Amino acid sequence: MKILLIGEYSNVHATLAEGLRALGHHVTVVSDGDGWKNYPRDIDLRRHSLGATGTLRYLFDLARIWPTLRGYDVVQLINPIFISLRAERIWPFYRFLRRHNGRVFLGAFGIDYFWVNGAFEERLFRYSDFNIGDELRDYPFLHTMLRDWLLGPKGELNLRMADDADGIITGLYEYEVCYRPHYPEKTRFIPFPINRATVTPTSTLRQEGEGKDSSSAPLRCFIGIQRSRSAYKGTDLMLSALEQLQADFGPERINIVRAESVPFARYQEMMNSSHVLLDQLYSYTPAMNALLAMAKGLIVVGGGEEEQYQLLGEHELRPIINVQPTQEDVYRQMARRLLSGSEDIHQLQLDSIEYIRRHHDHRNVAQQYEAFYQQQ
Repeated sequence: MKILLIGEYSNVHATLAEGLRALGHHVTVVSDGDGWKNYPRDIDLRRHSLGATGTLRYLFDLARIWPTLRGYDVVQLINPIFISLRAERIWPFYRFLRRHNGRVFLGAFGIDYFWVNGAFEERLFRYSDFNIGDELRDYPFLHTMLRDWLLGPKGELNLRMADDADGIITGLYEYEVCYRPHYPEKTRFIPFPINRATVTPTSTLRQEGEGKDSSSAPLRCFIGIQRSRSAYKGTDLMLSALEQLQADFGPERINIVRAESVPFARYQEMMNSSHVLLDQLYSYTPAMNALLAMAKGLIVVGGGEEEQYQLLGEHELRPIINVQPTQEDVYRQMARRLLSGSEDIHQLQLDSIEYIRRHHDHRNVAQQYEAFYQQQ
């Protein structure tokens, strides 16, 4: 098949393209590289600025590129906002793709109307980006996000696309739960892809039994900080828990590896030198950053609820240190499972690698996409 993937989140489309190409398909990725992360793509569609000059240049790029995006058997969009325009300007670009190509699929891989509606309005989750139980969370851009997606043109665009698309692909348990009740016949959960051939297990894999030795080298705990999103993602509470653990257990037992606004290559180096990744406090599931870390053999502290294991059909492995969305539980779980010597850290690292092999291998994931493309 000839397949067009438009947009990028955290290397999902670039990695999926590698899997689909390994199956013999011709794949073109059009994206902005997910901003500063600069992930690979075949056609670059960066918007260099929001000013008048940047807007004119971007519109010129769209006028040049869009007429060439025709004749594909499959088009997949990363999100309803798949290009860097206001939502009310995107529908004509979608209609062009619809008229000049075969089947069109909408990705449910990030923030959109159905995720916001399911988490905020319908309260489908015990906790989420929007709530902890019945209590509404508060962070700087919460109300803007709610207004844009529930009441504004972004939500309207999402509803039109979801109605019109041939299929909807959900990448996480949370998105699956939000979409399936509305579109049961055309929604399919497919896990995110990881190309294990490009991932080298970290050199910090501990030897068997070492995790139970309190005199072993310090546990290196990696956390990425985006100041503007720290409260939203929970890294503020996770970092506080780490600092308290280090104060209580000492730097000879636990080191904190903090990445803040560093290039992706440096980010990878810092991750490779670590044993543990803390990520996504308010999620039920590991997303691409955590999955990449697990492929390297890092233990993830974050979202690992039973619901997501059940969706995957995983009845044995439990490699993720699942925490409730509080600083106290992050502290408690890490102290009990990683610092007390009661659990084999080496085995958890091996289980993390096996988990990715079973559920996220990019070729196996691509085969699931291939089957869904052909069914719809």
